[in-house]
Amino acid sequence: MEPSTHEQVVVSFRGVATGVAAPVRGRAAGHMVQPSAPALLTYPQGELLRGGRPHRVLAGSMHYFRVHPAQWADRLGRLAAMGLNTVDTYVAWNVHEPHRGQVRFDGGRDLGRYFGLAQDAGLDVIVRPGPYICAEWDNGGLPAWLTGMPGMRPRSSYRPYLDEVERWFDTLLPQITAAQAAYGGPVVAVQVENEYGSYGDDRGYLEWLRDALTGRGVGELLYTADGPTALMQDGGSLPGTLATATFGSDPAAAAALLRARRAGEPFVCAEFWNGWFDHWGERHHMRSVDSAAGTLAGILDAGGSVSIYMAHGGTNTGLGSGANHDGVRLQPTVTSYDSDAPIAENGALRPKFHRFRELLLAATGAEPRPLPADPPLLAPRTLLPVPGAGLLEGLAALAPATAWPHPPSFEELGQPSGLLLYRARPLVPAGTHDLTVHGLHDRAQVFADGVPVGVLDGETGTLPLTGTGRRIALDLLVENQGRINYGPLLGQGKGILGGVRIGPRLVHTWTVHGLPLDEWTPELVEHAPAAAAPAGGCGFATARLDVDTPADTFLALPGFSRGLVWVNGTLLGRHREIGPQTTLYVPAPLLSAGRNTVTVLELERFGDRIELRDRAELGPPQEYVETFD
Repeated sequence: MEPSTHEQVVVSFRGVATGVAAPVRGRAAGHMVQPSAPALLTYPQGELLRGGRPHRVLAGSMHYFRVHPAQWADRLGRLAAMGLNTVDTYVAWNVHEPHRGQVRFDGGRDLGRYFGLAQDAGLDVIVRPGPYICAEWDNGGLPAWLTGMPGMRPRSSYRPYLDEVERWFDTLLPQITAAQAAYGGPVVAVQVENEYGSYGDDRGYLEWLRDALTGRGVGELLYTADGPTALMQDGGSLPGTLATATFGSDPAAAAALLRARRAGEPFVCAEFWNGWFDHWGERHHMRSVDSAAGTLAGILDAGGSVSIYMAHGGTNTGLGSGANHDGVRLQPTVTSYDSDAPIAENGALRPKFHRFRELLLAATGAEPRPLPADPPLLAPRTLLPVPGAGLLEGLAALAPATAWPHPPSFEELGQPSGLLLYRARPLVPAGTHDLTVHGLHDRAQVFADGVPVGVLDGETGTLPLTGTGRRIALDLLVENQGRINYGPLLGQGKGILGGVRIGPRLVHTWTVHGLPLDEWTPELVEHAPAAAAPAGGCGFATARLDVDTPADTFLALPGFSRGLVWVNGTLLGRHREIGPQTTLYVPAPLLSAGRNTVTVLELERFGDRIELRDRAELGPPQEYVETFD
């Protein structure tokens, strides 16, 4: 629901109404409310101060949307135990508003609760509200409905884009402003956009965003963050707003660049890349303790403040994984966002944690906090999957069909993610003909009369199709493998964006089943394996997991090819046998004492067992990367 431009909205922080009038500034420029106290973080003489005292921000990135909300307090406590004094988090717009006008701040989206738990852990909070965040998150956090609007030009001064950001900020920013330090909350800084200098140079857009934040009551420290090059800093920084750098090595060069350009500003590394993320089919990135600790020590020795990216990476739950594009092919990101962080995906403390802790405590002289134990794990075991509904008829039974003259895109269907099952009955003359799909995003399994014909993986692809002079049942199951989150292809559509041809002739008259898998209710997931008769070597399968006391575990699917996995109706994410990731993290809060159900949607080939393992398997250890420039 869109607030009135003249409405005074009262929000709550820590579950209690604060009485703070959240600043609302709509298109009619209604009233504005400014904080009653100056920013907690300042730098009047070039030295960073907190409440007037010398201070260094020692932050760690942990994104609330990548951690089960029942584990927020535990993970924040682990950040504090490492010697950090701040947590920073992005806000993913598409997590809160996957469909226009349907905004949620409950459960795992409850920013106020997250901020309150951070404060309980003794941490300040840095908020990075975007609206674009990158973060290896689907579409860089921008909703698919937004970038799917005809003619949309995101991350620019394009007026229809600014109108949507303005509407979103009217809803989002009261959640943040109420938690500012000026009102007794933990929020001490807010980022303007995100690494904009790697994307564009629309100074007017950045100025508009800065004014949109301050005009809605953001009174704490504002900053921009960009790579440590002149080109990136030129495009992303703003006069009068603290400029920071993001990098993984050579802190002396970054500090020199910033100090040469911004005399009178403190040196801040807004993202120190102590690890990295992975793409399916590529290597698992790791960074040695010595390499990462050496760069962190260099930042501290240069007198810098820092945010460790990631301190705790967590999981790209559901279908949240984004993708990159190398100019030739799509590079989907894996389900895990462990990122070789000092705090592992399941909360375990790595050697990197302990080395970082030594450096951070030495820099501050603070008393060390007690170290938490690693979370318990279920004992390894094997589960036997029971095949359920076959792939095509099972999926067709789970969603109504809509009729289209052409194959529609995900955007035309208003579906952000998941699968689309396209079905047609073309008349195909006898002989072999080329079946060509144009504008495919991202991957299509092709079937003729229920028999696999092949797989297309690329924007244009061709397969041979044999006809007998009669109509055939042509099915294309198209998988959205994650929206691009970085670079000029941001916002690219999904599905079949061109058309389907047999020889030179376009295929018309389609029925389409939309399958937004990450929006399925637990009841629908439970029903899915019984939606149709078992058929073939793929489709749905279930396994029973009996648990006395819930604890974390890692789920592996040896022999399975590619698909998705739910536990008790919650979608864990994608699995693919090509790796590098082998196991999926199952957090204890998803399990119940007694019987639990694992549901698999397998797109290509069933395995004969599901295994619970007692450690994460994210890639071969010999694939070891140390350069992060």
